[in-house]
Amino acid sequence: MKFRAIVIDIDGTITHRDRKLSLSAAAKLRSLDIPVVIATGNVLCYAKATAKLVGVCCNIIAENGGVIIDGFDNEPIVSDVIHECEEAFEFLSPQFDMEKLDSVHRRTEIVLRSNFDVEKAREVLGTHFPDVEIIDTHFAIHIKSKKINKGTGLLKMAELMGLDTSDFVAIGDSVNDMEMLQEAGFAIAVGNADDFLKDVADYVSEASYGDGTVEAIDYLKSGRLI
Repeated sequence: MKFRAIVIDIDGTITHRDRKLSLSAAAKLRSLDIPVVIATGNVLCYAKATAKLVGVCCNIIAENGGVIIDGFDNEPIVSDVIHECEEAFEFLSPQFDMEKLDSVHRRTEIVLRSNFDVEKAREVLGTHFPDVEIIDTHFAIHIKSKKINKGTGLLKMAELMGLDTSDFVAIGDSVNDMEMLQEAGFAIAVGNADDFLKDVADYVSEASYGDGTVEAIDYLKSGRLI
């Protein structure tokens, strides 16, 4: 089977360890003859800039599936879930020293600096807000709705592109990529990925970060999977 599109994470997947863009990964993605969808936990403006600079503009899944856009100047589709996250934050903030990040640009979730006991906060939250979760992507802490994730984002993006999710190869490295890899037709984890992500992947690169993405795309091409 030949896959018809790629959906790929940014931080830890097409970057180096220090979050600098891997130019070799960007060049490899830019060379493809199939669409590349950027899927990130970061905000839309960050994702747009990345997609433009990489040269794969502009089908984007941002804020872990909360914001979706299928063209640079198109109106984004924004999930109406921020109120749940705000209520959860207001409940937790008196008990934990929490610092919001990107709050001006965030539209569907709350992102926090990683300077508090996440496991304890997750335990406290679970008994009061069953539809909200806290995830740690290694770059920041996200308070997000359980109703949306990169997998639900991929479902909507595939619909907008006239494809099935089984037409996609998904590439990622962290917990917020799990549903995306499970939804796609073929799943790839780069070498630095969390172990549980590697467990669901169809292919795990030996190389890490952006070099892992280069290796993965070479593997797909050599196997005529794309």
